[in-house]
Amino acid sequence: MIIAIDGPAASGKSTSAKLLAEKLKFLYLDTGAMYRCIALAVIENQIDIKNKQSLKDFIDNFKLEMRTINGVSVFLINGENVSKKIRSSSVSKKVSEISAIPSIRKYMVSMQRSFAKNTKCVVEGRDIGTVVFPKATIKFFMIASVEVRAKRRQLELRRLGEEITLKDLQKDIEARDKYDSERSHSPLKKAFDAIEIDTTNMTLRDQLSVMVKNVNLKINRK
Repeated sequence: MIIAIDGPAASGKSTSAKLLAEKLKFLYLDTGAMYRCIALAVIENQIDIKNKQSLKDFIDNFKLEMRTINGVSVFLINGENVSKKIRSSSVSKKVSEISAIPSIRKYMVSMQRSFAKNTKCVVEGRDIGTVVFPKATIKFFMIASVEVRAKRRQLELRRLGEEITLKDLQKDIEARDKYDSERSHSPLKKAFDAIEIDTTNMTLRDQLSVMVKNVNLKINRK
């Protein structure tokens, strides 16, 4: 059983997905973090993403692992835990561009399907219900105002020791929304059968309640 959760940056996908997976005792798969991992590796290794051979060599040698430690999913690149590093603002600014590259998306989608194979899984990202798991049992599409999303992102960065103004974060989020929605390969869009949840004025408890209610309704209809 796959539960797909899509939506733009800082709309509440990750936190809600974690809580839902915990509530249902499902595997939680954060595909956004997976793309952040590959973006971090591209940045740190100074890969020329316009050079097809360099990009191919990089992908062929890229090793990503996901583990659950004390109930928390952590990501390792070639054995190094990068779960904190991937949340930096430098990665946020590059991840949309890098994740739009067809060869990278093909590689990552294959890995995502492999991780979720034969499991009960909550998967969140930007193209889960439309591309990765179009036959997911239930799909959610989460949205929120740019202002609220910028505030959420600012709090996340502060926990990492970074301080960025709300104005700059709003610009970054708007630019990323535009890029993600207009890219030619696997753009961000709501699946026709997805349930939209506006989290602008919702607490985490409210978000979880709505999702659990809809999941239970779907299961009971079977």
